Amino acid sequence: MKNIVIFASGSGTNAQAILDYFKDSENTCVSLILSNKKKAPVLDRAQKAGIPAMSFNRHAFAKAGPVHSLLKSIQPDLIVLAGFLWKIPEFLITDFPNQIINLHPSLLPKYGGKGMYGIAVHEAVLANKESKSGITIHFVNEEYDKGAYIAQFECDVMEGDTPSTLAGRIHQLEHQHLPATIEKLLHG
Repeated sequence: MKNIVIFASGSGTNAQAILDYFKDSENTCVSLILSNKKKAPVLDRAQKAGIPAMSFNRHAFAKAGPVHSLLKSIQPDLIVLAGFLWKIPEFLITDFPNQIINLHPSLLPKYGGKGMYGIAVHEAVLANKESKSGITIHFVNEEYDKGAYIAQFECDVMEGDTPSTLAGRIHQLEHQHLPATIEKLLHG
């Protein structure tokens, strides 16, 4: 059985898409959901799905802290950052090489890096009059949004789009493609 650990900071719609996709799987499960926010709705989603979950602070995220110890004991096959906003420490990248992936709401290398997340990305895409946007699923390395790309999926930027309408289409791409990409990574 392949096991996935999800890190999320917010509502957890991508975590929910992953939970739904693998709910009846015989070879893949979500074993843990972690959040850096105590009141993140993703923790409620985990509870409803019967998945262990916990929130943590920066101290717990440090080397040899509870999060590190928990990950080492679980030995996940894949760690998925699904709307997780903190930078992953180097020791985790070293301990889990090519096992940590991130979902970014743009076609990297455009609109990536520190501070480029959520609605800020869509505002930048529209401000620069891009004709396409999309998502990038990539491995995590020591720099924000610089790891090797696994997959990219695009959509048109429509005339009259607002950051919210563009975000809606980006979320559809995320929910459609992230779980299937995870399955391909884990099972070829």
